Amino acid sequence: MGDILSTGFATLLAGLLGSIPFGLLLTRAAGLGDIRSIGSGNIGATNVLRTGKKWLAAATLLLDFGKGVLAVVLVSWLFGPGLTPLAALAAVLGHCHPPWLGGKGGKGVATALGVFLGLGWGVFVTAAAAWVVGAAASRISSVGALAAMASATVAGFLLLPLDGAAAVAIVAVYVVMRHEANIKRLLTRTEPRIGQGK
Repeated sequence: MGDILSTGFATLLAGLLGSIPFGLLLTRAAGLGDIRSIGSGNIGATNVLRTGKKWLAAATLLLDFGKGVLAVVLVSWLFGPGLTPLAALAAVLGHCHPPWLGGKGGKGVATALGVFLGLGWGVFVTAAAAWVVGAAASRISSVGALAAMASATVAGFLLLPLDGAAAVAIVAVYVVMRHEANIKRLLTRTEPRIGQGK
């Protein structure tokens, strides 16, 4: 019974942390209205950047990343490291499907990078480096995101125990699935560059 309760509380805690919609909260606090009404309608940092407020996009990125790290670290501290893979999944799902926004959240890249750091710094460094290289070379955010998820999956299986590696792989695949529309635009060469369009 105790294990079931611990698992339930850990999942709920990580999911609630992940569900905090920082992009929406910050843009409203800055007097910019509802971020969902511009660009892609997404609540993540890439769409916040389309407001022209780079500092606001950076703050969104850091906070979305930070809640991913916190979810994993806090669950590990309170319930033990055995539940950290579950916390990683719950945090990303919470970000992508916050109940406060009708289940319509972000694509999960920054929060995924955060949980990767919580699970293993080597996975995070690999994924972050891939994102920087991919985004810088293409000037397209989704290219960086896809490169990061692919690299994280490989690094996870090389560096983490099987349960942690599986969690990284599931998170990565889910984030890639959230980029379905971006992938279609990449294939037709209509995907906008960073700070532009959708």
